[in-house]
Order: sequence, then structure tokens, then C-alpha cells
Amino acid sequence: MISQFACMWTQENRARYDRSGLRYESDLTDAEWALVAPLIPPAKHGGAKRTVDVREILNGLMYILSTGCQWRAIPKDLPPRSTLWGYFDRWEWDGTLKRIHHALYVQCREQAGREASPTAAIIDRQSVKSAEKGGTRPIRLGMIRAKRSEARSAIFW
Repeated sequence: MISQFACMWTQENRARYDRSGLRYESDLTDAEWALVAPLIPPAKHGGAKRTVDVREILNGLMYILSTGCQWRAIPKDLPPRSTLWGYFDRWEWDGTLKRIHHALYVQCREQAGREASPTAAIIDRQSVKSAEKGGTRPIRLGMIRAKRSEARSAIFW
């Protein structure tokens, strides 16, 4: 196992993963952009022309993900936080982020010499218990009815 990782950082690999020429290390390279660009939905028909650079939107979202910074702490040379948040929210809603993630996931598996989709899975007791309750899908807080304490309820008495 160690010999596999010993040859990992050859001069060829170092050059491939070098991000020193980018503005931020989280910015997309031209090769990464070429892979992701076809997955971005076109601008809506009938509206105003899209005035933002979608690559800069992705660079901004990648900056937030890689640094963990707050939305208010986004550098000034990236699009405004309201624009980034709007695209993030829209792409989360319409499945664009899932499509991008899936495409990158498949490419990573193929580069590692594996099949595009895993052929085995491990399921433990905890995973089964959470799946029975609905898994990890997002739940809007406004849809959850608050539980009232019986001790504080006047009806209880």
C-alpha cells in the first residue's frame, strides 16, 4: 500500500495539480471548467441577458466551500454575495449541483481505474435506522410542527 502512494507525487503529477497560477487555489482550471460548463443550465428565455460570468459564480461558490468563509466575507473581486447566493439556491433547487457532483464523482472513479458506479455497499444498523425515518433529505423547519411540553400546557391540567 505504501508503494502505491510513494510514486503518487512524481514531477508529472505535481505539474498536473499545481494551482499556483490561479487567483485563488479554489478557482477552476480550464480543464475543470470544460468538464463542468456543459452542465450549467442556459439563461432563461424571455428575460434580460445574463450579465454575470458563470465561471466566476462557480469560482465564488468553490471559494466558499474550500475556505469555509462566511457569505459576508467573500472577496470583492468575486461576484456579490447576493448573486452567489441566488445562483447557489437556484442550482440546488433545479438539481444542477447534483449533476455537477455526479459528473465529477464518475470522472474521479474512472481516473482511479474503477467502474463509474460502485458495485458494493456496506450498510450498518445506524444507516438502516436513519433510512427508516426518512434519511438525510433536507427538511424545511416551517413544515415541522413544534412539540409542546405537556408540563407547560394548560390543557394538560
